[in-house]
Amino acid sequence: MNLFTRNDVRNIAIIAHVDHGKTTLVDCLLKQSNVFRANEKVQERVMDSNDLEKERGITILSKNTAVMHNGIKINIVDTPGHADFGGEVERVLKMVDSVLLVVDAYEGPMPQTKFVLKKALELDLRPIVVINKIDRKDARPTEVLDEVFDLFVELGADDEQLDFAVVYASAREGFAKLEVDDVSDNMEPLFDSIVKNVKAPEGYLDMPLQMLISTIDYNEYVGKIGIGKVQRGSIKRNEQVALIAKDGSISNVKVSALFVYDGLKRVETEEAILGDIVAVSGIPNINIGETIANVLEPEALPFVEIDEPTLTMNFMVNNSPFAGQEGTFVTSRHIRDRLMKELETNVSLRVVEAEEADGFEVSGRGELHLSVLIETMRREGYEFQVSKANVIYKEEDGHKTEPIEFLTIDVPEEFMGVVMEKMGPRKAEMVNMTSAINGYTRLEFKVPSRGLIGFRSELMTDTKGNGIMNHVLDGYDRFKGEIPDRSRGSLIVFEGGETITYGLFNAQDRGTLFLEPGVPVYAGMIAGECARSGDMEINVCRKKQLTNTRSSGADESPKLVPVKPMSLEQCLEFIAIDELVEITPLNIRMRKRILDSGERKRAGGKKK
Repeated sequence: MNLFTRNDVRNIAIIAHVDHGKTTLVDCLLKQSNVFRANEKVQERVMDSNDLEKERGITILSKNTAVMHNGIKINIVDTPGHADFGGEVERVLKMVDSVLLVVDAYEGPMPQTKFVLKKALELDLRPIVVINKIDRKDARPTEVLDEVFDLFVELGADDEQLDFAVVYASAREGFAKLEVDDVSDNMEPLFDSIVKNVKAPEGYLDMPLQMLISTIDYNEYVGKIGIGKVQRGSIKRNEQVALIAKDGSISNVKVSALFVYDGLKRVETEEAILGDIVAVSGIPNINIGETIANVLEPEALPFVEIDEPTLTMNFMVNNSPFAGQEGTFVTSRHIRDRLMKELETNVSLRVVEAEEADGFEVSGRGELHLSVLIETMRREGYEFQVSKANVIYKEEDGHKTEPIEFLTIDVPEEFMGVVMEKMGPRKAEMVNMTSAINGYTRLEFKVPSRGLIGFRSELMTDTKGNGIMNHVLDGYDRFKGEIPDRSRGSLIVFEGGETITYGLFNAQDRGTLFLEPGVPVYAGMIAGECARSGDMEINVCRKKQLTNTRSSGADESPKLVPVKPMSLEQCLEFIAIDELVEITPLNIRMRKRILDSGERKRAGGKKK
């Protein structure tokens, strides 16, 4: 047994808070390592490959790429920055030997910076700190570096981790430097820092194969593809290997194809050895967290524990009057099969059969995690309905505990009062307040997860769109007591038909409408938010009565207040416990669980 060092390979992950420039940095490294042809048209944020990532400007799925620098292959994993996709970050860190921690030169460390760095430090990785966006007018790189150092100390970094390398960069402008005052027009200092500071993969090449599957991809031609790092030994194409499941059971399988990364492409290879990040196809039942090992001496690798889900909601078959008109996949079997397929690649998700017929209880890491799944299914042609999200409670030492979030809100000073006022009833505890940077004050709270459901849209309204909130799971604590529900009721459609300007005009004094003229509706559908507490039925299909008498204002057409279009996230936040969101490929509608007005009243009376 000889310890072997792969000096020709470096494996790194890029971690950061959402929107601090990870994906743009990867773009820049790819371009400057001549991965693309001179005449090739390259889109921005090339690593954000799916439609939802492009639209929202966030990374949802981790992705692999590789660049060559002076004969050394640098495997790079781009990870999500949002805490809802933390399951992605946790497992890909098992594939790498170091991380680039990217921090915005103005914003400094944010809640997700703390979250992803904590995961990296727990795995004994030694980060390289990249202070990005130093070309911003309001950049403050020196203060941010001090804040990053303080964060390392707070998270219990050891002496070696505290002695981190620092690179100052502007991914957008395409340069990096080792000192703020250096002159540079390329990324060479960052490449050099990676080669110098990232530990080369070490292990035993002459021992039996071990490879941990950290990510699953899917291809319609070859099926499931397992991605991971060869930790020990080597693996060959067409080789018989052992697949060790998480429960310890072992099955013999054959590797039909083996791929390594070259830029954004996967390239077939005959053999991969210790330190290589590879993709394996031909194993139909392969899953995340499983080990590929030698047939004669199968030995499993430990897998990182993924944080548990904190929110749950029910996915149900659509039973509204419009059911089956707009979707391709509408039955409970369709929904079940799709959710089970999602479980194969989405490690933070949990799915169980719900108590109510044709329903499934789906649990995830947060509202964004679940809404991305819903939006993805909608675009794939699925039609279903979902309930309001509820937090998952735990029992500890005989006490009910609930998930607590660490919340950061940046607001202009004039809105501080209204934000603090709103946080009180939500059982938030203020832990810090930092003085204004460019007129913005940073407020930090610990708040129950359920206190944040529906808060984002309220914050936008209260701060006239100027508030910025970020939150990350801080742990579980004792139940904080009741939090008041939505203070206003819903405007409910009284009879089915098509919305008419006259009907909407007469209803708009009752509250805020969500519907425009010419929209098909059914009785029990939600048309808007009532101006007071309690629900109110309105007739939005009402036509003007025609008479022979001409009134004085006959030629005046009714003026409608512009409607408030509701996004999927806003609908999920808005609905009450007795309401549902109907999801189809063409529409998102809100409705009462019980559509019939009389039945609703009887059910309400029974509850009282």
